[in-house]
Amino acid sequence: MQTPVANILIVDDEFSVRDSLASWFRQDGFHVETAESAQEALRKMQEGTFAVALLDIKMPGMDGLELQERIRAIDQTVAVIMITAFATVETAVQALKQGAFDYVTKPVDPDELSHLVGRALEKRRLETENARMRDTIDEISGSDAIIGDSPQMQKVMELVRTVAQTDATVMVLGESGTGKELIARAIHAYSPRRYMPIVPINCGALPESLLESELFGHEKGAFTGAQYRRKGKLEMAHGGTLFLDEIGTISLKTQVDLLRAIETKEFTRLGASRAVKVDFRVICATNEDLGDMVARGAFRQDLFYRLNVFSMVLPPLRERRTDIPLLARHFLKRFAMQMDKRVTDISPEAMAQLIAHDWPGNVRELANAIERAMVVGKPPAIRPDDLPFVSPRPQIASPSGGQSLADMEKAHIAQVLDRVNWNISHAAEMLDIDRTTLYARIRKFDLQRRGEGN
Repeated sequence: MQTPVANILIVDDEFSVRDSLASWFRQDGFHVETAESAQEALRKMQEGTFAVALLDIKMPGMDGLELQERIRAIDQTVAVIMITAFATVETAVQALKQGAFDYVTKPVDPDELSHLVGRALEKRRLETENARMRDTIDEISGSDAIIGDSPQMQKVMELVRTVAQTDATVMVLGESGTGKELIARAIHAYSPRRYMPIVPINCGALPESLLESELFGHEKGAFTGAQYRRKGKLEMAHGGTLFLDEIGTISLKTQVDLLRAIETKEFTRLGASRAVKVDFRVICATNEDLGDMVARGAFRQDLFYRLNVFSMVLPPLRERRTDIPLLARHFLKRFAMQMDKRVTDISPEAMAQLIAHDWPGNVRELANAIERAMVVGKPPAIRPDDLPFVSPRPQIASPSGGQSLADMEKAHIAQVLDRVNWNISHAAEMLDIDRTTLYARIRKFDLQRRGEGN
């Protein structure tokens, strides 16, 4: 489907400016209307619909600031970009406070202006999509995306609903693949900020120099390659939530700047002199032990305390095995629709293998396993041979040959004990239970080291 052509309105009392701007944007495929006065611009606004309006601030009669207010009264979805001379930058800043998207200075750089218009259109598209979602957002909020009815996940969701009603900073802890970003999005979806954006940033995926630019934004010319002014993630999260994933990977220098921004709710773009005020909530996530990093001097203690106002730990999949069938069937339905395959079930033998697996990659690994099984599997159900495990773990059959939770627990404990050569301390640590409880389970299930007994 072809993207609709965007309509642009250019308002400037100088013919040369109007003509050159109109030519540039028509060459880029836009539909352009021009006006030499505010009065003419308002007439065109009544006659047509525009996505972007480029307004000169200094014009005879009604100036650009007043015209901006009139345009917003007619259509609040129009993205306004102000055009100003160097002497009136202060006025342009005032226009930003009144809702303008951005401003450019004369003489106008065509590339910079095209870049701004592109960003304005993208912002307008996202705002339109958000507006369409608002009527149903309460019905499709975070709980629908989080699968699991185990006691562990019920407790997690209770914490989510509780902390969501506050503006407290939240630290989500857990192994890789446990769904930390889903929990962050659920907190945002239940919060009073849910109609504003949640802006994620993967701190571990960027080098320090790029991370600073991503967080705080930059001015044109702030560094080599900075051809345009760019808003950072903090500014984009204004009114909403900033989600900082892999927070333990950021440098000590960036930690200082981030701490100040969180505490003062203001920051300065790279290469700028003016501070920008913002209002955002912070949710961060990590699979690192930040307390240990603080002790080693790798993470600032003051930032740790500022982020660790409310923390919650997501259980790994091996500790909530009763959720595995629900998750597996959820992924089965998703991939069946995506691949248009008639694989509609998981065989009992395959499900038993899924439940018994340790899932070091947690929910993400389970999703990948089901996707791979869907690729190679044949209707009507996924079978054990379709699963991607290189060497399926040996199954400990119960006397009745059943697959009850007790059977699964016995099989799992036996596998862990065999893996650590019956080192009770190590096995108890892996199972996250104490030695006394482990000895009780060994007696209950009559487990024996291989080669002993019958």
